[in-house]
Amino acid sequence: MSDFRLRVFRSVAKNLSFTKASQELFVSQPAITKHIQELESAYQTRLFDRQGNKISLTESGKLLLEHCDRILEDYKRLEYEMHLLNNEYTGELRLGASTTIAQYVLPPLLAQFIKKFPQVNLSLMNGNSREVETALQEHRIDLGLVEGVHRSPNLKYTPFLEDELVAVVHAKSKLSVSDELAPEDLTDIPLVLRERGSGTLDVIERALSQHNIKLSALHVLMYLGSTESIKLFLESTDCMGIISIRSICKELAAGTFRVVELKDISMLRDFCFVRQQGQESGLVPAFMQFAIHHSRTL
Repeated sequence: MSDFRLRVFRSVAKNLSFTKASQELFVSQPAITKHIQELESAYQTRLFDRQGNKISLTESGKLLLEHCDRILEDYKRLEYEMHLLNNEYTGELRLGASTTIAQYVLPPLLAQFIKKFPQVNLSLMNGNSREVETALQEHRIDLGLVEGVHRSPNLKYTPFLEDELVAVVHAKSKLSVSDELAPEDLTDIPLVLRERGSGTLDVIERALSQHNIKLSALHVLMYLGSTESIKLFLESTDCMGIISIRSICKELAAGTFRVVELKDISMLRDFCFVRQQGQESGLVPAFMQFAIHHSRTL
């Protein structure tokens, strides 16, 4: 339903090539040129500067691209919402989520979902990533949401949201830590980390292995079962924690915690749906689709 000319423009703008846009959209190059000319005529401005075989966006083109991305995303959302009107979802959906997702991601999403589908009976089990996967394999839940590393070949993982782990200290901590640390500095700093089996610890362990640092080489004061426990521990102990950036947004804004940059260490991870293979209909894919479409607000 969306204006095809906008899709053509976005493809040309992203690829900076009429030929690549033609191949991407499966339409002829003259048709691509015609759509761009129609847009330039409608807005009475050039959208591209042409220099031989090369093109670049004009200021007008950059402005249109900025709006184009939003407009096409709104069209996708409109089609999705209109489609939902034709579906009456009822029944029970048993979710399981790892701790960080259950505490900092899911609550607003669940509120939106039950408002949209009041006849669905939702329940949520909370545990670490391995506990969620075990519950799924034992059929105690219908859909899991876990952090970090994919583990079981018998389960299907679908990323839906990106997250980052960061090193933090309490603003009033007496621990002498600069704003940036090298990887090898971590072995000398007292730490509090999430427990074994958590997706958070798996990501930390994997990131450190890129620098040939083993978890056993770290000075870990405590392994705790939740991010909230770590935050409270940091308030009373002079040490450093490594937790999701999503879990401390309010504290960073209030100045309660500060982030310590870990040089050359990337701790990005995906939050993933995990489900049984072949689960392609019913409430599970409906919830997944709903979450993906609302992920911008999370």
